[in-house]
Amino acid sequence: MSHAPLYNWLTERTAGALLHISSLPSDTGIGNLGVGAYRYIDFLKASGLSVWQICPLGPTGFGDSPYQCFSAFAGNPYFIDLEPLRDEGLVTDDEYAQLAKLPRDHVDYGAVYHAFWPILRNAYQRFKASQKKQFLDYGSISKFCNAQNEWLEDYALFLALKESFDNKPWQEWPSGYRNASIARTQDLSVEVLDAADGHVFYQYLFYAQLAKLRAYAGSQGVEIMGDAPIFVALDSADVWANPELFQLKKNGQPKAVAGVPPDYFAADGQLWGNPLYDWSAHEKTDFAWWIQRIQSNLEFYDIVRLDHFRGFESYWSVPADEKTARNGKWIPCPGLKLFKAIQAACPDAKLVAEDLGVITDKVNALRLATGLPGMAVLQFAFGGEADNAYLPHNYDRNCVVYSGTHDNDTTLGWYRSLDAVTQDHIRRYLKVSGDAIAWDFIRAAIASSAHLAVFPLQDLMSLGAEARLNTPGAPIGNWQWRYQVEQLEQLQRESSHYLREQIELFGR
Repeated sequence: MSHAPLYNWLTERTAGALLHISSLPSDTGIGNLGVGAYRYIDFLKASGLSVWQICPLGPTGFGDSPYQCFSAFAGNPYFIDLEPLRDEGLVTDDEYAQLAKLPRDHVDYGAVYHAFWPILRNAYQRFKASQKKQFLDYGSISKFCNAQNEWLEDYALFLALKESFDNKPWQEWPSGYRNASIARTQDLSVEVLDAADGHVFYQYLFYAQLAKLRAYAGSQGVEIMGDAPIFVALDSADVWANPELFQLKKNGQPKAVAGVPPDYFAADGQLWGNPLYDWSAHEKTDFAWWIQRIQSNLEFYDIVRLDHFRGFESYWSVPADEKTARNGKWIPCPGLKLFKAIQAACPDAKLVAEDLGVITDKVNALRLATGLPGMAVLQFAFGGEADNAYLPHNYDRNCVVYSGTHDNDTTLGWYRSLDAVTQDHIRRYLKVSGDAIAWDFIRAAIASSAHLAVFPLQDLMSLGAEARLNTPGAPIGNWQWRYQVEQLEQLQRESSHYLREQIELFGR
């Protein structure tokens, strides 16, 4: 006997655009929650788009990937808009001018790191000297701390200690600090405590600015769709403060790590290296950490995309000493039990399952039981047979279709790299010349039966491979692309009316 799915929220046709915060224009070397973000929402509204999808917002470490963060709950301080701080005298004109020298057409993470942090620390010191209990209309700092007490103190202390120990991973810290509960009892220096208070202040600013942006988006009929990576980074406050929830050895090193097995795309599989959850420990707490995490995500976003949904049914466990992901094994995990606990705590959550790749019948059954919409990517649809699940005529309505995602090349860059046979298949299937391939894909997504259609801003701008945001597996050069103010102005001037017309034509 089959039961009704846990969720059934994607019931109307709608459309959106994908753009990470880091790609927005700004004066501070990286996109932020300021004027560029508000301007982008105005563009979405003018174009008839009602969803803005972004990548994870957490504080990034080495490699700059938003999928490897120091916390599953914190925001990235780089995204704080410094304009209000400048207006209030917490950031000087000279400091702001230093950031304005950083590149505008891409993110130079090394330069941002060296320029941004001293300025942010100075801002905190000036705020502390003012002895105010809140900044502008951002609400009381002590209320913020109380609301976020489950994670905030651990995270702030984790980063403060990390800085004091030359930014080494926590497993390499002195033994009295490798465990959060013991570290808290240590006689901590004034410098460490002050640095921790600074990190609390940065989170206070981030949370307040994001809440304001989300409220503005809502007033314009735009929902923000965010992303929750299934795994957390080994060198994170999450693992340091909750080691019992992960498969770790006594020394804090992982017993086994996450990845995916060999497939058509990667002969050795993908060795991600994240620590694996001790699911039995999570079950004993009725999944309290996961529920807290989803609730936190719902403070950031209207819709949450669960990355690597396949890993909620069973996960690929690779012994920690392996150099590739070849020699792993699939281990089942709680699946529906977890989602029932999430649904009980968050009955109105709007969740999306990232179910790309090789998906088994059991994973499909889990997705159907949860009721979560899955994903389809048009770039994966061509060059094969008519039964390819990513071809528009095969879509289930409870689905999000993409021209491409943040992990793909731009549609134009991808099309140019294809063999002639696949290019011909695309042209025949879509009945197009291929001269405006990015827009051909956008139109195909809009016309499809999938209830939500999403396209990267790079495709709306018909940009080539130079605008690719991320190449999975490439160690450097990712997450750098940014657009210029003029590019968005031109796009709105030339294409917003047409885009709105297409969206109306297909009832989105």
